[in-house]
Amino acid sequence: MRVNYGYIKVLILLVIVGFLYAFTNARNKSRVIAKPNVEFVGSDNLFLTHDNVSKLLIQNPSGLNNDKKDIIDLNVLESALNSNPMVKNAEVFMSVNGELSAEIEQKRPIARVHTNASYYVDDEGSYMPLSANYSARVPLVTGTVYKTKLDKIYKIARVVDEDEFLKQHVIEIRQDANQNISLRLRKYDFSIKMGSLNKLHKKINNFKAFYKKAIKDKTINTYSSVNLRFDNQVICTKK
Repeated sequence: MRVNYGYIKVLILLVIVGFLYAFTNARNKSRVIAKPNVEFVGSDNLFLTHDNVSKLLIQNPSGLNNDKKDIIDLNVLESALNSNPMVKNAEVFMSVNGELSAEIEQKRPIARVHTNASYYVDDEGSYMPLSANYSARVPLVTGTVYKTKLDKIYKIARVVDEDEFLKQHVIEIRQDANQNISLRLRKYDFSIKMGSLNKLHKKINNFKAFYKKAIKDKTINTYSSVNLRFDNQVICTKK
């Protein structure tokens, strides 16, 4: 009987390849996950730190470093990060060599509420808590404000944020019990009474025209309030 050594060689080769694959796969699954790589995108303001994110990624009391690669649930980790009120979007992924990484986009605040509670309003109109790591330089919101009803505050804060003139000058947004809005400026102590936010851009343009003329006439420090409630006129009250 003639032995076919070709078949034997192929069989041995398949056994060796299978053994190496099983060994590599088992070793890869048992590799301990090291400290995650954290990258922040879209903002230089670190309301969250790398250590904050690492702590959020911990799944059990023994810590992330003790978890095996094959029991890390990336969807669970992403959900944990996205549930944080300072996170706008988070993505978690793992490289083939077992390195865990997270890309974090933080929320961007455009106003800071300072009433019986303190928190930010972000650029999508949502609640955002204060951070112990960083304080944003944004207009202060005072008066009658409710966390569940931020629509008007968001509307005026967004306009201020997107307008270079207002962003430079406005330091306070005030909402009264009737939801009428007023503003205060950085350099001058008069109140700007916006009333409702109907025809808001027209009111702002009226104020800019008044401001330019008052600066030119050197009368801007003589007023205690500037009323923009009416569409076609600016009513000023002197001190």
